[in-house]
Amino acid sequence: MFMRLNLTILAISFLLASSLFAFDRVVLLSPAAGDIMQKLHLEKKVVGITKHMKGFPNAVKVGSHLRPNIEIIKSLNPDLIIISSTRFFSKAMNNVIKSEIFNYNPHTLDGIIRKINQIGKLFNKNKEASVLIDSLKNKLAKVKPLSRKPKVIYEVMQTPYIVSGQTDIITDIISKAGGVNIVTVKKRHVRYSYEKVLTGKPDIYFYQVGPMNKNPVPPEKREYFKDLKAEFIKINERSFARPNTKSFDNVLKINAIFKKWADSN
Repeated sequence: MFMRLNLTILAISFLLASSLFAFDRVVLLSPAAGDIMQKLHLEKKVVGITKHMKGFPNAVKVGSHLRPNIEIIKSLNPDLIIISSTRFFSKAMNNVIKSEIFNYNPHTLDGIIRKINQIGKLFNKNKEASVLIDSLKNKLAKVKPLSRKPKVIYEVMQTPYIVSGQTDIITDIISKAGGVNIVTVKKRHVRYSYEKVLTGKPDIYFYQVGPMNKNPVPPEKREYFKDLKAEFIKINERSFARPNTKSFDNVLKINAIFKKWADSN
């Protein structure tokens, strides 16, 4: 009985110690997570960021999220590295740095909420995380019902022709806004054919413009889409492709587009 009590006390002590510990030197290799860190007012904890990230004036650039500079990261002596994929930051790479790792790469809005909750616990920001989560859920409550569900496709790249699949955050945004992605492949990005687009007969065709799709020819001006009866809408890649709090704002933006379409058809 005495030994069991001691073990219980030790377990409780360990949990208390863990909850009181917060990371102080963070390297962000997941650009999408930067928005969450800012919303939770954790900018001062961040000592390293990827080259295109903004809003962390005291952080050092450590390369891109695709090609992080291990020497620079190690020199920053981080106690936590937030990554988006082990494909670009492997276990072998971390063996050089010996830091704790947190993977941030949610594919759904519910996944974003779970990650916010986890980040709140990592930095003893539980209350702030809870307030943020409530505000995001309140945004979803403002989605307006539609009289019809539009069929949608989202172009990621013109060449090679790539579209959003079922595990892309874009698909969940479309779904929460009241639409349906015609691409049913359970991958994030899918190489697709023009014939399948024509067969799928989307009502709305989104095409993003940004680093992955620089200067695409507007789809309505492409010869192979001349007979496609769809509404073509240009999307800013940086605003839509990253899964973070902006995804909830994007649901409302897309819902407004869907509502206008549904009311006119």
